[in-house]
Amino acid sequence: MNSIPAAPPLRSGVRVMVCDDSSVVRTLIIRALQVDPDIEIVASVANGAVAVATLRLIPADVIILDVEMPVMDGLTALPLLLQVDPTVRIIVASALTTAGAAIAIRAIQAGAADCLHKPMADTRDTFAADIRSRVLVLGRRRLRQRIAPSTLAAPAGPAIALRPAGRSRPLLLAIGTSTGGPQALFTLLAGLTRTLAQPIVITQHMPPFFTRSLAEHLARIGHRPCVEAEDGMRLRPNHAYVAPGDRHLLVEAIGEHLVARLAQTPQENSCRPSVDPMLRSAVMSCQGRILTVILTGMGRDGAAGARLVVEAGGTVLAQDEATSVVWGMPGAVAREGLCHAVLPLDRIAAKIDELAIRL
Repeated sequence: MNSIPAAPPLRSGVRVMVCDDSSVVRTLIIRALQVDPDIEIVASVANGAVAVATLRLIPADVIILDVEMPVMDGLTALPLLLQVDPTVRIIVASALTTAGAAIAIRAIQAGAADCLHKPMADTRDTFAADIRSRVLVLGRRRLRQRIAPSTLAAPAGPAIALRPAGRSRPLLLAIGTSTGGPQALFTLLAGLTRTLAQPIVITQHMPPFFTRSLAEHLARIGHRPCVEAEDGMRLRPNHAYVAPGDRHLLVEAIGEHLVARLAQTPQENSCRPSVDPMLRSAVMSCQGRILTVILTGMGRDGAAGARLVVEAGGTVLAQDEATSVVWGMPGAVAREGLCHAVLPLDRIAAKIDELAIRL
């Protein structure tokens, strides 16, 4: 499509633009989204230049953006789209390859809200459900902004109950996150000013290839070694380890050392890797001496594990709603009264620095 589409009449659904040079992929994405009556496709375009021009004429809440296109690719278009509308949510779609994953992570660093891999023949059903849920969640705030915000405001709930921090110095920093997580991890790890005496284990909901690229970016941004975890790898102080896509990252104690274990046991919370098995294993291996941070993400993965952490004497921090792309995972642990603190993203690193040196 080389021309700018005419603006369709707007309804009350989440407005979506699909941008991909492949008409086949655009059709797959549109069909996956159109089955939900709360999603409205407002534009379908074939390159980034047309996407930018279209967004100036047709408002969108979410843009599905291919990264490799002729005329103007997704990485070039992304900052231009955000100039047109700084609040639009952009999901970058990439091939499930090492090169595609690296580009997708760069796009997130440049301001994309989320990334996913393009559908393949054996993943179309799961892709369809995944993209629908992401679009609905990411479009929700925009939807509230443009449809009578006062009528959509939820009644105030009970105040979040906080609990004291664990009394023992933590042996491990464990971080769990999902939607919006890569950008949150960039900010968090870059903000850690101390050389930590603890290893850092990270579960981010991502497919294979993407997690390796994420670890490489975190190593550059976070000023400390960061790698994709391997089975049997010793967990060293001030080093970060990212759970590989499609593998749970577990923590095992061998003598005085902690090591990584990878497992392809069933999904938990519809995820692999999942935060809960990481935290369960860490509780056993560290006798509860864990500092856990739950960042932005859909669902409630990590809530059951966080409860085990606090019951064993550990400490849980959560990202607050205002700075989360999605306040699902951190909201779950906060509402259940499991947190020592619920903080804006830019204040979590300082709290970690403080708690990591407790005696």
